[in-house]
Amino acid sequence: MIDEKQIQDWLADEGMFRQKIQDDNSNFHFMINFPDNNNAMDIIQPKGKEDLLIIGCATQVSNEEQNLISSTNKTKNQQFIWDVRFTLNNMLLDFQLNHPNDQLQGFFITDQIFEDGLTKDMLIKTIKRIFKGKLSVMWLIAKTYGLQAPNPEASKDNMFI
Repeated sequence: MIDEKQIQDWLADEGMFRQKIQDDNSNFHFMINFPDNNNAMDIIQPKGKEDLLIIGCATQVSNEEQNLISSTNKTKNQQFIWDVRFTLNNMLLDFQLNHPNDQLQGFFITDQIFEDGLTKDMLIKTIKRIFKGKLSVMWLIAKTYGLQAPNPEASKDNMFI
């Protein structure tokens, strides 16, 4: 069984822990900040899966970006959705895209760690990979639709986040 206190301590040690969430569908559910307070993620151990952690990040596309996407032709939007799929799939991340009429409105990226592979190193690397997946989608939006790249500090092509 995964030790809830150990997970919370690791997250607190790294300055990521935000709060514990009441969730009837989980044994425990933490909200974290990574890489800063502007980005929240969830760490969940679902009920009935005592050997599993799910790490996830939900993102809504801004109104400005949605307006730009909706005014773009269908072919470009379809290609963009395929680019997002291939990008996240190549990162070995699980994802759900909300894209009615091929217009991205939001996305949810997850990964999981089983107890036999759970270390602090694996937890932190998984959190970073999910964030990099989110950042990759944000950069694809900027590149495809001609917007300024989001998160200026992370956009300076620095490999360290």
